[in-house]
Amino acid sequence: MAISEDSEALCAVDTVAATDDGRCRQIRAWIGSGCCYVVEANGRICGYGVLTGHFFGHAFIEMVMIGREFRRQGLGEFAIVHFRRMTAGSKLFSSTNMSNRPMQMLFAKCGFKPSGYIDNLDNGDPEIVFVSPAA
Repeated sequence: MAISEDSEALCAVDTVAATDDGRCRQIRAWIGSGCCYVVEANGRICGYGVLTGHFFGHAFIEMVMIGREFRRQGLGEFAIVHFRRMTAGSKLFSSTNMSNRPMQMLFAKCGFKPSGYIDNLDNGDPEIVFVSPAA
């Protein structure tokens, strides 16, 4: 689980935080609420994941962010599999934009299935909802 001392490192690996000050505030809020988890490799913070329980009473992976230099090394899959284990016996949901093909492929690799979509969150880029059935 991430602690407040991790916030600077998490902001540094977050590609959105480089251009959006609000993302660092969001990261600190996730840490403060106890739902943010650090992804490390070889003693380095490489990314983070956020697992909440606010999706119609179900677990929801709100974010998986792996720093650009650490991508394509299985770390995103590691985070998702970790969350799947934490929620064993329950459905697990997540979502990504229709334009985010790498994340869609990662969800498929981890056994998630499309479960619908939501228009009007990002103009012209619907959000696809995914589910991993109870295991």
